[in-house]
Amino acid sequence: MQKTVPLEYGEYYHIYNRGNNRDNIFFEEKNFEYFLKLYVKYIVPVADTYAYCLLKNHFHFLVRIKTVEEQISVLTHEQTSEVSKTSEVSTSIKVLNPTQQVANLLNSYTKSINKAYQHVGSLFQSRFGRIRVDSDSYFIHLVTYIHRNPEKHGFVDDFRTYPYSSYRAISHQKASQVKSEKVLGWFGNLDTFNNCHQTWNNEKQIVHLIGDDWF
Repeated sequence: MQKTVPLEYGEYYHIYNRGNNRDNIFFEEKNFEYFLKLYVKYIVPVADTYAYCLLKNHFHFLVRIKTVEEQISVLTHEQTSEVSKTSEVSTSIKVLNPTQQVANLLNSYTKSINKAYQHVGSLFQSRFGRIRVDSDSYFIHLVTYIHRNPEKHGFVDDFRTYPYSSYRAISHQKASQVKSEKVLGWFGNLDTFNNCHQTWNNEKQIVHLIGDDWF
């Protein structure tokens, strides 16, 4: 595991975690859907998402943490849109701590799973992993690595068929929380995006960004 450091505003990160003792964290289809619902609640307010993959015993996300100014802008807009329901827009806006928001996501999901499946104890292994992505040149490799993960670990024969990653949302340009236009901009266009995913073998170039790959 990487050294635990707080997520910094305005920075890109590979965020990941796995089940305690490599156990599953997703047991049926509705679990994946519920996790993504919680993700929208806790993470979308503090980060933009560029790629993700949920597998039965671990997950990966590539995100950019919003700046304080971006958070304030979004929250101000939301308050303004509700002005008809209130007397005025509040002058005190609480900026959210991104590290705590990820922890809140995992804690909320754990409580729900423990209750639903009579599970006791920690669902996830320790604290979530986070590695800062410090160069634009790594983005396309990390996006591809994340999307190909289900095939890499033998969950499916073809990663393109896997339903719980952002690959299909981007490749089919579907509306989602993923910043598809930005991702395609990194690759150049949709054809290059698809070709890179099918021919990619550059894991060694980003070994420092994928942790121990201990899943």
